[in-house]
Amino acid sequence: MSMRHTTKARRGAAATALAAVLTLTAAGCGGGDDASDGPGAAASHGKEGKQGKGDASDGADGASPRAGAIGEMKGPDGVVITLTSARRDSGGFVTVDGTLTNRGQKPFNAIHWLSKETEMKSRSSLSGASLVDGSSKKRYLVLRDTDGECLCSTGLTNIKPQESRPVFAQFPAPPESVTAVDFQLPTMPSVRVRISG
Repeated sequence: MSMRHTTKARRGAAATALAAVLTLTAAGCGGGDDASDGPGAAASHGKEGKQGKGDASDGADGASPRAGAIGEMKGPDGVVITLTSARRDSGGFVTVDGTLTNRGQKPFNAIHWLSKETEMKSRSSLSGASLVDGSSKKRYLVLRDTDGECLCSTGLTNIKPQESRPVFAQFPAPPESVTAVDFQLPTMPSVRVRISG
């Protein structure tokens, strides 16, 4: 092989390696599958009317959530919900667990997260949360008991700055074939979570 052909081969190999590195970098920075873009999956709106969607690798300020989290939602006034699991339970339920942290400067009350259903009795709760399966355009609302109380965290009042509280919400389970859904809560950007179990 001549010197000219050897040089061309080396340049080609270098270009191929560079293209592979750029492709991997772009894949690492890109977003995941977005099944909630359909008409049945409206994005949540914040106080300023902004729309947003987070996932386990990006929050409102671009920072990653803490280790062990499956997603993080950052809302107005420094309120953060770190989701730790979304598990399919026997009996046809999905339970989403997490931690609510007030990183703001004033006490927080969850009055904006209430369900719009008039029969729902729970106040200052996660009763307005929902799971959205964008592929089938279905929304799953928080379950409630026979007394009209939500099967979710309640009493979310006067959460002081830097205080954290565990939270949960229980939903009807989507079909077994559905392994990822968008968790939505009023005034917060939605976040894609994977269902385990």
